[in-house]
Amino acid sequence: MASDCWLIVGLGNPGKEYEGTRHNMGFMCADVLAQRWTISMSDHKGLAKLGKGILRLDGKQIRFFLAKPLTFMNESGNAVASIAAYYDIDPHQIVVIHDDMDLEYGRIKVKSGGSAGGHNGIKSIDKSLGSNAYGRVRLGVGHAARQGDAHRNTVNWVLGGFSRDQKAQLPDFLADGADAAETLITHGLAAAQENFNGR
Repeated sequence: MASDCWLIVGLGNPGKEYEGTRHNMGFMCADVLAQRWTISMSDHKGLAKLGKGILRLDGKQIRFFLAKPLTFMNESGNAVASIAAYYDIDPHQIVVIHDDMDLEYGRIKVKSGGSAGGHNGIKSIDKSLGSNAYGRVRLGVGHAARQGDAHRNTVNWVLGGFSRDQKAQLPDFLADGADAAETLITHGLAAAQENFNGR
């Protein structure tokens, strides 16, 4: 029987050179959750930083793990599948937080399933889990200007930093992303979508 425990995963790339980049929005949001929930994170098989805790709500206890894969974005699925298998967590109990170029900066969209939309971290997780039936909190970073070599521009964009205005908005944006993930595991998909998708 699968565990009733949740797994929340923030996607990003490890290493100083990737800190503060658009592609690390998931990591940044996971850091907000770790601070909010007072979670300390330690190594999981060299694949991820992993912490665990319990949320108490309306007399219920919601057990969860919080993870930041260390496998680099394109191999995120290795870490997610390892944790899910080790702790017997069903895809329906997994929430992945990630950057999304199809949404304007500051927009959040909560969903379950659907296509990877060109996001290599999501593609890797779909493949490794053999399922896309997990929750996603998509954090908008806006589109790269597609001139010349579209692939190179996209890579430069997601690995680039934020404008001064965006940096000023970032703490509130990340807090909203953390709220969306928390709402998803405490009140369900419909409530999270109603509260965050229209913003």
